[in-house]
Amino acid sequence: MEQIKIVFFALASFFGIEDGKIAADKTTVTIYPEIKKVEIFQENIFTIIQSENDSILTLEQWNKIKNREERHIFWAKELDSFPIKKLVLKHIKKNIQPQITLSYSNQKDLSVLGIWYNTEKNQFSINQIPQYNIKTNDGVLAGNYWIFDGNSNFSFTLEPFLLMPEKYKKHKISITKL
Repeated sequence: MEQIKIVFFALASFFGIEDGKIAADKTTVTIYPEIKKVEIFQENIFTIIQSENDSILTLEQWNKIKNREERHIFWAKELDSFPIKKLVLKHIKKNIQPQITLSYSNQKDLSVLGIWYNTEKNQFSINQIPQYNIKTNDGVLAGNYWIFDGNSNFSFTLEPFLLMPEKYKKHKISITKL
């Protein structure tokens, strides 16, 4: 399996920004195999600020993402095989909720997102990573993988920061302004 560079809960990873400082408490991913579309909803985006340098980096990354079109910030090259890519930053209940939509041509393209497709079984799978707190009503856990039917829409949520150490929690700052 290849190295995954696009991390669902790390907003900057979608734009090829290294060492992303902006993450989401909860991310919901929905795959629509029939229309070959992926929707990613991030909730409660935040950053950890422990130094002035962290503040500067976070502001730079946020400005790159927020003003990506004017600043000519392109999507990560790993997403080149996705013909349609869209980011909408919605303001919901004093929070920013990034919504990313991707279309794909081939199920194998999803591997850059950590979603694998088995042609013989017509099944999708993702790695079960305990720290990510993955939940789904659509898949079956089989060993180290969540397995999903290739003929049906499916979704899963990730909440990797549920058990964040206290030393980081006190430096956690919500990103609430557009």
